[in-house]
Amino acid sequence: MALAPDVATSTDPHPVEEDAGGIHAPGLNYFVFGLFFIFGGITSLNDVLIPKLKELFTLNYTQAMLVQFCFFTAYLVIGIPGAKLVKRLGYMRGAVAGLVTMMLGCLMFIPASQTATYWMFLLALFVLASGVVIVQVVANPLISLLGPQRTAHSRLTFAQAFNSLGTTVFPIVGAAVILGSLAGLSASELSGAELQAYRQAESEAIWQGYLGVACLIALVALAVWLFRNRLQGEKHEASSGLAGLDLLKRSRFGYGALCIFLYVGAEVSIGSIIINYLAQDRVLGEPESVIGWMIGLYWGGAMVGRFVGSYFLRVFSPGKILAFNATGSIVLILVSILTSGEVAAYSLLAVGLMNSIMFPTIFSLACEKLGSRAADGSGIINVAIFGGAVVPLLYGVLADASSSLAVAMILPIACYAIIAGFGLFARRPA
Repeated sequence: MALAPDVATSTDPHPVEEDAGGIHAPGLNYFVFGLFFIFGGITSLNDVLIPKLKELFTLNYTQAMLVQFCFFTAYLVIGIPGAKLVKRLGYMRGAVAGLVTMMLGCLMFIPASQTATYWMFLLALFVLASGVVIVQVVANPLISLLGPQRTAHSRLTFAQAFNSLGTTVFPIVGAAVILGSLAGLSASELSGAELQAYRQAESEAIWQGYLGVACLIALVALAVWLFRNRLQGEKHEASSGLAGLDLLKRSRFGYGALCIFLYVGAEVSIGSIIINYLAQDRVLGEPESVIGWMIGLYWGGAMVGRFVGSYFLRVFSPGKILAFNATGSIVLILVSILTSGEVAAYSLLAVGLMNSIMFPTIFSLACEKLGSRAADGSGIINVAIFGGAVVPLLYGVLADASSSLAVAMILPIACYAIIAGFGLFARRPA
């Protein structure tokens, strides 16, 4: 949820030279891995929340996708201000600020559930996502700083494997807690006071689950605060929030920023509907509460792919690997929509494996050789993650218009086709 979706080095004003050794901060990398784990898991919980809210509030797919729209709109609204906040507070204190904001968002699910009001759920998600954005603004620059620049492709991919670990674990647990409470009764069969009471009762599992997440975040925030002075020699430069817009005129960077927009959108679109997709009679024909855990296979594939990909990116051209994976995604989606049963199910789940290396590879290829403009460029890529809001909403519109989740898959197919083209375009060094 996405992450991924992840934010690039939007606060790193001093890119490390190609052979530089980075910053020496023993043990700090473990904190960064923990941050990747937390915000990855939080994002993927949306994929469990969507089918739950869709049933409770009898939503169509367009309305249900407002969950992702509100979540990923935070990248557009908070991304650049969040980077400025981190520059002012520093990386470690900035991480604490982001974690506290995430806690507030989790706690807002309590009044949202008690009032059983859809727009309050959406507001809670926006606040939660705002904290996620700030934490991501901290995490990726630290990964870039804590090691030599020549291994940046591999190191960022390896760190994001911990992001994928979170996106694998959280939805499996979330499916058991949140979807497991789905009653045999449907909200569409009720009205008035009975409907309100049903929504309040069924949404208890939501706020209880997010309360548990808030407690976990509190522990991480405390640990980061205790080690807030671990990073020494940290420097930041002031810059205009829109300073990177002129970089879009560069074909390599502009194409790459577009691909970040499309990749996050395609990944989030598939993750958002995959539980409903698998539940169809044509595919597995099982209730969401039974097959909800399978979302973990989608994100688990991304986790395995990132660990493996961190090796292959050292050996082969990152652009060619990107083109291969994007093409593989297209093939797997076509297999899924043209078949049925377990073949249709597992081929779509396997798209997660293809997604694995896409974000870090697109980012590093787009920002290659930007030099002193790296911070400006990565700020724009941060905003491009807004694709996670736009593309899923368009997917919902297509699904409602065609009355088919399979037909709407033409949208992520188009996204992956453009990404494959970027891989070939950027297969040679800038």
